[in-house]
Amino acid sequence: MDGKTHTVFNQPRPLTNSNLFLSDTPLREAVMREGAGWDSELLASVGQQLGNAESLELGRLANSFPPELLRYDACGERLDELRFHPAWHLLMQGLCSNRVHNLPWQENAPAGAFVARTARFLLHAQVEAGTLCPVTMTFGAIPLLQHYLPAAFRDWLPPLLSDRYDPHLKNGAQKRGLLIGMGMTEKQGGTDVLSNTTHAEPVASRGNGERYRLTGHKWFFSVPQSDAHLVLAQTKGGLSCFFVPRLLPEGDRNTVRLERLKEKLGNRSNASSEAEFFAATGWLIGEEGEGVRQILKMGGSTRFDCALGSHAMMRRAFSIALYHAHQRQVLGLNLIDQPLMRQVLCSQALVLEGQTAMLMRLARAWSMGNDNQGRLFSRLFTPAAKYVICKRGIGFVAEAMEVLGGIGYCEESELPRLYREMPVNSIWEGSGNVMCLDVLRVMTKQPGINELLTAEFEAVKGQNRHFDRGWRQLQLMLRHPHESQARWLTEQLFTLACGVQVMTNLEPGIADAWCRQMLDPRGCRTLPEKVCERLLLRAGGR
Repeated sequence: MDGKTHTVFNQPRPLTNSNLFLSDTPLREAVMREGAGWDSELLASVGQQLGNAESLELGRLANSFPPELLRYDACGERLDELRFHPAWHLLMQGLCSNRVHNLPWQENAPAGAFVARTARFLLHAQVEAGTLCPVTMTFGAIPLLQHYLPAAFRDWLPPLLSDRYDPHLKNGAQKRGLLIGMGMTEKQGGTDVLSNTTHAEPVASRGNGERYRLTGHKWFFSVPQSDAHLVLAQTKGGLSCFFVPRLLPEGDRNTVRLERLKEKLGNRSNASSEAEFFAATGWLIGEEGEGVRQILKMGGSTRFDCALGSHAMMRRAFSIALYHAHQRQVLGLNLIDQPLMRQVLCSQALVLEGQTAMLMRLARAWSMGNDNQGRLFSRLFTPAAKYVICKRGIGFVAEAMEVLGGIGYCEESELPRLYREMPVNSIWEGSGNVMCLDVLRVMTKQPGINELLTAEFEAVKGQNRHFDRGWRQLQLMLRHPHESQARWLTEQLFTLACGVQVMTNLEPGIADAWCRQMLDPRGCRTLPEKVCERLLLRAGGR
């Protein structure tokens, strides 16, 4: 006897060496439809590179070996530096070379650049989520800094807009690429930034671009290795926003002390820290008292990226489950051919169809900065998208994990990491209630919203009775909206907006199935086999 106990068979191989872009028909169609078809060749190349085994392994390594805080050197000198695994730096190089942090802000950015950047973000987010944090904050900060960057730092703009990643600790003007972080929340306040106690006093004069001294703390100081942070602090004129560089123009380190790194449920590759300011030097952005308004200029795009990140991880979890279902056999049939499993996977594919169409439509609205309708659309639907998609993603990944069974629950699979990553996007940049209250605020106080919704939803009225019923219910609710109903209102609003995109752009069979699944109060019905075949083909399955 050779001592062999069993032969391994009927054990699916992991999903590697796939093209994340070409396998996703809904995304490819939306890129063309929303004005970024010119980027399709690059997206296909990026999708092939990110979908290979080497890139996926970088994502695993970056999370298996999280960053370390080096507070002191061997001689006892204060360092406050971070050490990352090489995988982190390689992932960051890819993000920056693909300009995920600055593509639309280029001087001669082509039309549709925001849509193209959105698609690139969705591809990268399927591989590793932690590296998206420095990228999304830099992306949100650049438009603000293009307008308000203090005079002493105007030579930072070229490296901010470059396609290079440069982790070295040097003066910003001497670097090939720069990253910007944020410091907003404190122990006593969290979302309530008006309760912040960190205070700033002018060194000489008050006002935009002047130098101040900041004293206080931040409970969450994001991406502490960044070249500079945008920080909220109290002044005589109220809560204000400051540009706080890691190195001062004279070359000295700023007096920002890192106390520790957060031990987080997920997002482990990304450094989140607690910090204290010992008369740290910062330059006022705008005027005193404008801090919340200035930070909110960043907040919209970072909230959008939270929705994108959750959607991308949902797409990756679904792809893994679908690939497994095509290989695994039970009672002589592949899982994909088992009627109940087929319904589960096609139901997930429908969810992704609606979200993909709506997110790319929202990306186009973001690119319409000079158009009032575009601004209104993005202002309303960004917090709605963040709330609905980020909440939905947690259960969605759990369902994908069930498809794989015990293997999906083990760390050799990507799914446990995706599952741990999911809650953070619901919490960061404003938790669920904050998003819903923001939607309610826009709905009740922003001029032109009713006209926008009427034009958007009435365009498809009469095509589906479930949609028409949902639209009537929303209109009744909006006559006397109440804070206690803000979650339902937000979910209904976003679902109907997805429905508009589905009915406008997808084939009738899929659109009808989507409306029945998402808007029929009696619950989901069995999807017709012809619809299942089309959904699986579009999702990358056979």
